[in-house]
Amino acid sequence: MNFNKIEQRIFSIQNNLDFEYLAFDIFNYQYHSCSVYNQYCKLLNIIPDSIEKIENIPFLPIQFFKTQKIISGDFEPEITFSSSGTSGNQTSKHHVKYLSVYKKSFLTTFKSFYPDWKEYSIIGLLPSYLEREGSSLIYMVDDLIHQSNQNDSKFQLKLSAEFINYLEVDPTPKLIFGVTFALLNLAELGVKPKNAIIIETGGMKGRGDELTRDELHRILKKKLKPKAIHSEYGMTELLSQAYLNNKEFKCPPWLKPLIRDTTDPLTCKTEGKGALNFIDLANLHSCSFIATDDLGTVNKTGGFNVAGRIDHTQIRGCNLLVL
Repeated sequence: MNFNKIEQRIFSIQNNLDFEYLAFDIFNYQYHSCSVYNQYCKLLNIIPDSIEKIENIPFLPIQFFKTQKIISGDFEPEITFSSSGTSGNQTSKHHVKYLSVYKKSFLTTFKSFYPDWKEYSIIGLLPSYLEREGSSLIYMVDDLIHQSNQNDSKFQLKLSAEFINYLEVDPTPKLIFGVTFALLNLAELGVKPKNAIIIETGGMKGRGDELTRDELHRILKKKLKPKAIHSEYGMTELLSQAYLNNKEFKCPPWLKPLIRDTTDPLTCKTEGKGALNFIDLANLHSCSFIATDDLGTVNKTGGFNVAGRIDHTQIRGCNLLVL
């Protein structure tokens, strides 16, 4: 497989037909080159020739990233991203063959949502992520900070008086990436950031009760009064992100959400309500077909929303495959 050509195809998808042709090509490649995915498909008695629609492609349960090395081919990764492991279980690991693919994915997507982003101060209010190694979110925000044209772009670990004064007084447009509990702390202090768009990344990280996204946004809008509140949807196991800046998350052309039946995980469709599956073609060197633990809806246009998490995530599907 000519990976340079495949990568060019991934980031030049124009329509659904382009996506489907490439998804089938990558499925065939990963079926034969990712040993974990190959064995999973064989346990389901599925071979590539039997697949006629993308929703019939097997989706690997996300838990496998915690217990297995999910790679297509044989390589030493340039970097290995890991999840936070806040639940006390094993952390997910995503072995990335080429960082250039991840950077192309997140930069192209971010630019499509924020065309003039380099003129903003990029603020990373992500203390729980900064306190550990291996966060793909930290890597992304760090790269955005260094590419911004504004000298005030930075990570902020503590809500110091100096930082709060900067937020309230400095007129420079700001994009603030914030984990949920840090944004709520900011709101409790009565801070009113000036000329700021907040991009919440979710997560109380064990520091309080989880809120629904609607509840969180209502609180932040009322107390912080920013220009807008958006959301970023991403995870260790995906090399692509989606952004919510209105009522639903929108994906780049190479990332597609689907819905699976919560009572029959092998039943998948392109729209409806249930558990979220994703085809992330940027996961070329791992596995592009991921069944997540998130519940939500997908509409006809490919937008999606997240309603919560499956309440039996401790029941792991990985025992289907003994390696």
